[in-house]
Amino acid sequence: MMNRPVLLVLAILLVTTPVWGASEQHAASGIVLQVVPAHRSLVVSCEAIPGYMDAMEMSYTVRDPKALVALKPGAKVQFIIVKRGKLLYADSIHAVTAASFESEPMEAGGLTALHNAMNPSAAAKVVAVGKQVPDFALIDQAGKEIHLSRLQGKVIALTFGYSRCPNPDYCLRLSNNLARVEKRFHDRAGRDLILLTIAIDPQHDQGPALTAYAGVWKADPAVWHFLTGPLPEVKQVAAMFGMNFWSEEGLLTHSLHTVIIDRKGQLVANIEGNQFTAMQLGDLVQTVMNRPY
Repeated sequence: MMNRPVLLVLAILLVTTPVWGASEQHAASGIVLQVVPAHRSLVVSCEAIPGYMDAMEMSYTVRDPKALVALKPGAKVQFIIVKRGKLLYADSIHAVTAASFESEPMEAGGLTALHNAMNPSAAAKVVAVGKQVPDFALIDQAGKEIHLSRLQGKVIALTFGYSRCPNPDYCLRLSNNLARVEKRFHDRAGRDLILLTIAIDPQHDQGPALTAYAGVWKADPAVWHFLTGPLPEVKQVAAMFGMNFWSEEGLLTHSLHTVIIDRKGQLVANIEGNQFTAMQLGDLVQTVMNRPY
């Protein structure tokens, strides 16, 4: 019979010695770039995991294809990376809100919910992912009328803002994301990629003020259009993407949206909030630009 010290050593060895075929697991989060149900896989622009990997684009297999059903490009997800040998799986996937929990976007969310409750048809007008975005025409910083339909054949990254927005994490951050995307794809900008910023304060951001707003970003009007028009038309375009805004004491309470439209004019992603990085947005834009057309 083995004595007690020997049994204790064996117990320690059983606990500390890895079992052949055991998996390595890491909690992860990121933005969905692509969902491929036929291959039971998805591609995610992942945030860095300290001690394991830098922020990067990764493809994962899923064991349960039902986990992919509700996922769309641009969705913020949390999941468990399971590594078995050379294979990477994504387990326990769940989508989380990408909306900002700061006061103004939360207030805008509450006002939007109230607006939709009082106007049930409003939510029905929001363009769904995969559907054609209706045409619209607004005036850019060069005084040129820009029609969405005439941009087909190019991928569009679109956001909303206004020059007097006081919070650097709102309009400024979303515009900075577009500026970094333009820099990353400077060799394709204008040819494969167009940027649109729709000014939601047309009473102020028009003419020289709109030109100055675009000038802050050194925006080339052949690549990056800062658009405005009559307030009802701006509101109509914003409503297509579930983006709402309200005037209050000279400033605007508004939700945050970044939109990607593919070369056919179909909505690929409508990312709410500011809880994503410029790199993740760029990864999504690149994925859409590289699609067959």
